[in-house]
Amino acid sequence: MPNADYRTLVRDNYRRLSQSIQGFNPRREQNYLVAEIGKVLLGHYDRTRRILVAEAGTGIGKSLAYLQAGIPWARLNQKKLIISTATLALQEQLVDKDLPLFQPHCRPDFTFALAKGRARYCCVRRLEALARGDSQFSLFDAADSLSPLQQRQLAELWQAWCGKTWLGDRDSWPQPVDDALWQQLQAERHHCQPQLGHGHCPFHLARAELDKVDIIVVNHALLLADLKMGGGVVLPEPEQCLYILDEAHHIAAVAREQGSARLALRQARRGLEQFNKGLGSFSDLLGEEGQQPLGRLQQALQQLLPALTTLYSRLDGALQRKELCPDEQGCLRFATGELPGFMDEGLSTLKEDNKAFGRALERVQGLLGEQLKRQPAKAAAMEAALAVLSQQQLRGEQTRDLCELLLRPIGPKQTPPARWLEQASQELTLCATPLAVGHLLEQWCWSRAAAVVMVSATLTALNDFGYFRRAVGLKADDGSHYLRLHSPFDYRSARLIIPRLDCEPTDAGFDRLLAEQVPVWLADQDASLVLFSSYRQMQGVAEALRAKGFSLLVQGEASRQALLQLHKQQCDGSRPSVLFGTGSFAEGLDLPGHYLTNLIITKLPFAVPTSPVEEAMAEWITLCGGNAFMQLAMPEASRKLIQACGRLLRTETDHGRIVLLDKRLVSRRYGAALLDALPPFTRELS
Repeated sequence: MPNADYRTLVRDNYRRLSQSIQGFNPRREQNYLVAEIGKVLLGHYDRTRRILVAEAGTGIGKSLAYLQAGIPWARLNQKKLIISTATLALQEQLVDKDLPLFQPHCRPDFTFALAKGRARYCCVRRLEALARGDSQFSLFDAADSLSPLQQRQLAELWQAWCGKTWLGDRDSWPQPVDDALWQQLQAERHHCQPQLGHGHCPFHLARAELDKVDIIVVNHALLLADLKMGGGVVLPEPEQCLYILDEAHHIAAVAREQGSARLALRQARRGLEQFNKGLGSFSDLLGEEGQQPLGRLQQALQQLLPALTTLYSRLDGALQRKELCPDEQGCLRFATGELPGFMDEGLSTLKEDNKAFGRALERVQGLLGEQLKRQPAKAAAMEAALAVLSQQQLRGEQTRDLCELLLRPIGPKQTPPARWLEQASQELTLCATPLAVGHLLEQWCWSRAAAVVMVSATLTALNDFGYFRRAVGLKADDGSHYLRLHSPFDYRSARLIIPRLDCEPTDAGFDRLLAEQVPVWLADQDASLVLFSSYRQMQGVAEALRAKGFSLLVQGEASRQALLQLHKQQCDGSRPSVLFGTGSFAEGLDLPGHYLTNLIITKLPFAVPTSPVEEAMAEWITLCGGNAFMQLAMPEASRKLIQACGRLLRTETDHGRIVLLDKRLVSRRYGAALLDALPPFTRELS
């Protein structure tokens, strides 16, 4: 591809776009981002590794920038453009606003679609079976009974599908679908049977559309799930893709989630026992040639059940004897990832028996699929049997993944996974999560993709890319290019107020202080957002303020969308409005202009290292001679604080103030570093 052709296309597309928008205002930072993405894609910095990490501050217009640079390159090079985001709000912005805006002005032209996970679609066979009460399909764990409300909703869904007024995806249904009902309807990978065809399956119909479009908008979880399976399962092969990872600061956390595994031992045993009771019904379906494989499956099952029972009994016995001591929440983390000796033996036995069970299961599954082709008259019964087998296969894979994570040897320079036990109401659950996922991302994506562009408003921590780079597995000298562009907004016009307070968040009287201080900073303000570090604290302050007569919109008391709609209605009607929210309201919330002029942050967003994963990460850094607070807590708090402060100014004309009710910004030595990493607000000590 001649470079001149690509550059000409980008310039011409920009000219058409700028001329079509009334009052178009060129943004120097946006144009620079377009140019730098183009240079990386053309191989100016490294021809073998086209990777850009770009921090683009609020107001630059990064979405339109990467569309201008990425689409022509992908189309000219016959690559699929995959745009991955962390939030539904940004996906909707791309699909409903940014892509349609750019589409008429772009050459070459392009088509696009939104990709969603399989669980967002219903399985039509499940829907039909449940709607008709087909007893042959009694394969759902939660299908014992439906409430009258669930029955009405089920009937409406089935009627809409039959009337072709619903596409079969949860997001297009006008009202929220009951969670318990949807669990019985949703499509699942192990429930889909290729032998039955997918001509009317909502998921596969949507999947077929992805092959026809040039741009696919997806979320990080679905992208990484596909990459974990080797790529090319739902999305194209990585070698055929230009990936644009927006909100890229979430990538490492999502990768950890994808690599995690957990196994509830009693639940797993009950599931196998229930499966064992129903195995007799498989005999007639399999025919004579299937009797021997069915016998082997039963034999493998009889070995697997004692393995689960023995492991549970040994763990329970150690807990009873106080050899293992969980905390008050029933969680016991195994320090440095080291398991008690008796667990190694039990897990090794479980792993081998589960492997034998999986092989036997696969054989019976294959034979049943062949019988389905020969005896279509028994399709309903065979499909139900195949679904039961597939459910067991899924559980077997979960057991396999858990055993591998728990038993994997840890080399001298390797980061151990977080490994822990959860005890609750007669159940013991074993859990494991990899801490270092950079090598996985390198293996899944960085080393295979045609090109990768990672963008976010917050990729640096304490003014450095090092924290992010280490988290996602990039190296300072691997050919990746880094870019940092500051927001064009006039931050000095906004005030950052740090009141002189009597106590810190760690003091016993801090909740009482918040109940006194928050009303002071809400007085005479039209549009306020108050961010809390915990639901408990938020609910306590809300209760105290309501007792004083305050009208509040509190996260969790209605849907996020409903709360924001009410907030905007009150602001538009010149009525004071106060939103209370926690961490999820500190990111991705867009309240421009008069919808937010008063932002109150009650506490610095330090993560409390109470989760097993956070504890394990801090422990490993300490064991390696590092400082967990400075290397983990501080960078993450800095990034989250910048995100939270970013809620105030959303356009060039926005104004207002930020009130930080945490005296540690001025009383602790690290406070200066956190303040210096923020945009240049006008600071005030009151």
